[in-house]
Amino acid sequence: MINGDSLLAWPFETKTQSYTRRDTMLYALSLGFGADPVDPWQLNYVLEDRLRVFPTQALVLAHPGPWTADPATGVDRTRVVHGEQCLTLHRPLPPDGTVRSRNRVTAVLDKGAGKGAAIQTERELHDAATGELLATIGGTTFCRGDGGFEAAGPARNRASQVVRPDAPARPDRPHDIEGELPTFSHSALLYRLNGDYNSIHSHPDSARAAGFERPISHGLLSFGLAARILEVAYAPLSLASIRARFAAPMFPGETLCLEMWRGPDNTVWFRGLCKERGKEVLSQGHARLRTSTDQ
Repeated sequence: MINGDSLLAWPFETKTQSYTRRDTMLYALSLGFGADPVDPWQLNYVLEDRLRVFPTQALVLAHPGPWTADPATGVDRTRVVHGEQCLTLHRPLPPDGTVRSRNRVTAVLDKGAGKGAAIQTERELHDAATGELLATIGGTTFCRGDGGFEAAGPARNRASQVVRPDAPARPDRPHDIEGELPTFSHSALLYRLNGDYNSIHSHPDSARAAGFERPISHGLLSFGLAARILEVAYAPLSLASIRARFAAPMFPGETLCLEMWRGPDNTVWFRGLCKERGKEVLSQGHARLRTSTDQ
């Protein structure tokens, strides 16, 4: 059984990671950049003589790893899913360098017995050489087998947690525009080389044991594709922040279709659908865009 106060005080280590220009190009290739080998915008992310870092690469750098697998957390690891992802960009990432971060649990929410629990986390990604804050990364882990811990355990200090607010409600009107990007049959096998080697993305037996007919795509792959679609749809604006919930997985080879609603102050709501199955895979999506002169 999990203990909320214990998780809020979880002793994460500072993570430091060096990455190369090759890693940056690999990340872009894993999002499908270069599929059109004469598109100048795509080539900016896969060629070393003009290399840029796509913003969502921050998500795979100095990651704390599968920390809920530690038995001391009390989490039933077999029933854990990635629930939500948030990313705020403060500075462009350099094409290569060293970064450091330290994860922290900000809230532990009991949904009730049989309904699971949610663990909200945050980590700040810094340039190790300059100390500059590059990105703030928030995530939610949904622990499907761990609800009801508050009723079963001792009272805890709720004041010690900071609950992340929900994204603002989407406008009640048809979407303004839509865009799409395909994935490839080997997309998950390529994306895993960014550091997430969970076998449900690569091994058919593991995927079937988890209830899937075949290996599934990484949620962060769908998240990165959504960011790509947003940057194309609203160019020359670029991402300042993006968040979404993972409603359902995609399978490699399927196409992500993004429906988008423009809001005030360069904000955008979105939701992602698997084009082939009509299934919502990203929900409660919200992003903020900025010009190159914005800080």
